[in-house]
Amino acid sequence: MRFIVTVERDEDGAFVAECPAIPGCVSQGGTREQAIGNIRQCLEARAEHQARIQE
Repeated sequence: MRFIVTVERDEDGAFVAECPAIPGCVSQGGTREQAIGNIRQCLEARAEHQARIQE
């Protein structure tokens, strides 16, 4: 699946990534790439959790 992810810098300079389609799926990183990698891990973990629930 593909999701839209927004990335913004906060007041401290950290990059904050959020997937608006999934409430609570927010992460951050020191670089844009780290923030996107962290949000990807969040999305993958949620997908694995959903797969386990459906079994």
